[in-house]
Amino acid sequence: MSDIINPVTLVDRSFYFIIGFSFVFLFAITLVMVYFVIRYRRSRHPVSADIRGNWKLEIAWVFIPTVIALAMFVSGWQAYTGLRNVPEGAMEIEVIAQSFSWIFIYANGKETENEILVPVNTPVKLTITSADVIHSLFIPAFRVKVDAVKGIKTHAWFLPEKQGEYFFQCTEFCGVGHADMTGVVSVVSQEAFDEWVEEDDGW
Repeated sequence: MSDIINPVTLVDRSFYFIIGFSFVFLFAITLVMVYFVIRYRRSRHPVSADIRGNWKLEIAWVFIPTVIALAMFVSGWQAYTGLRNVPEGAMEIEVIAQSFSWIFIYANGKETENEILVPVNTPVKLTITSADVIHSLFIPAFRVKVDAVKGIKTHAWFLPEKQGEYFFQCTEFCGVGHADMTGVVSVVSQEAFDEWVEEDDGW
C-alpha cells in the first residue's frame, strides 16, 4: 500500500497552490494599482495615454492568466481524480443514511451505527446511499464529502494513516434531527480491528 497517494495530500496541495497564487496576485495587483495612482495622477500626467493596439500587452494578459488557470485546473483535477479513483484491494463498507443516523455494513455482514471502525494504513471504500431523503456524508479529516441519495449508489474512499478518532456529520439539511446526525471514524491497529471483526457483540 506504500505506493498509494493519500487524496488528502492532493486536495491540500491544490488548495495551497490556488490560494497561494491568489494572495500573490492580490498583493501584486494592489502594488501596481498604488504605483499607477501615484505615477499617473492628473497633476503629473494630464493627458491620458492610449495603449490600444499594444500587441505585447495583449499577448501578456491573455497568455499569463491562461497558463495560471490551466495550472489550477490540472492541480484541481489531480485532487478530484485522487478522490474518485479507488485503489485495488480497498476495504469496502456499505453506508446507508437514514433520518437521523448512519448505518455501516461490513463485508462479513457486521453493522455499526454512527461509527466507522477501520484499520490504520488500509484504504477504505465507502459505497453510499440513503434510505429516505438526501443526506451528505462529510468527513473533514479525510476531505470526504459525498451526497447520499435514495436509489443511487455513490462512493468515496480515504486512507487513514494515523490511529485516533475523526468526527463526521451530515451536511445536507434533512429534517429536525439533522444536527444530531453525527458520528466518529475510529482508526485502530490491524490487530484490534481483526479482533473486533471476530467478536459477536460489536466493539
